Amino acid sequence: MEQTGFRAMGTEVELILDVPPNGWSPGIFATVRQEFARLESILSRFRPDSELSALNRSGRVHAGPDLVRVTELALAARVQTNGRFDPTVHDALVAAGYDRTFEEVGALGTVVATRPDARCGGGVSVDRETGEIVLEPGTHLDFGGIGKGYAVDRACDLLAPYGPCLVSAGGDLAVRGGSWPVGVDAALELTLELTSGAIATSGSDRRRWSTTRGDAHHLIDPQTGAPSETDLVRVTVVGRSAVEAEVLAKALFLAGVERARAEADELEVPAVLTLDDGRILLAGGLS
Repeated sequence: MEQTGFRAMGTEVELILDVPPNGWSPGIFATVRQEFARLESILSRFRPDSELSALNRSGRVHAGPDLVRVTELALAARVQTNGRFDPTVHDALVAAGYDRTFEEVGALGTVVATRPDARCGGGVSVDRETGEIVLEPGTHLDFGGIGKGYAVDRACDLLAPYGPCLVSAGGDLAVRGGSWPVGVDAALELTLELTSGAIATSGSDRRRWSTTRGDAHHLIDPQTGAPSETDLVRVTVVGRSAVEAEVLAKALFLAGVERARAEADELEVPAVLTLDDGRILLAGGLS
């Protein structure tokens, strides 16, 4: 096994490669690291020079293929989840005080939270042929977890030709080939064995900060434009890709425990639901 780690997209990234007997190219780890940096330079709302920031400033850009693809994935997820996953939560996040990187927000102490027109559900159009993305006036995008999931999936694409691999970035983890025991919940001592696919976690217990309106977190409910209030603290799901797992985890979190359990069972999505009273429920075929 060969492995390395680095920091990107506001989190720690770990790469593990099960090296085949005929050897490997150590340079692939550097390539993957560069790919994370490249995607961050395109998709980060915190970098004024990113393509996403240019789109949010002007409302219209001719984008490169990665921004086009992630925008399409995010819009498809909005339809799939009936609006529970919504890339137009940018202004709601800013209104809640998350107007800079989480490290900077956490260092500020109590931040001023405003609640102006923190609307979600804004219009976004994508022309795949020309690469033009157009935002409805007053609409701005934040990709958050889906951008990180996209980077994790892309890293797996780069590593997989060299052997079975695992890529972990914060709450997102994906594997290709081999057999990987992945701990899902320490309290339950629950471990899943993955040969492909991904695991993602969404929760209100990690990215939290203090505001003039009380504690806040980064999981915005698009229906209210405010940090969500559900009877769940954390949701972990298994998906076919890191992007899919990210979308499902957030959508189930916002749904609340009863609806989340029913949807996970119906969709046959393995899920671990942690309630605000400390209970842990399994759904989607886990037992």
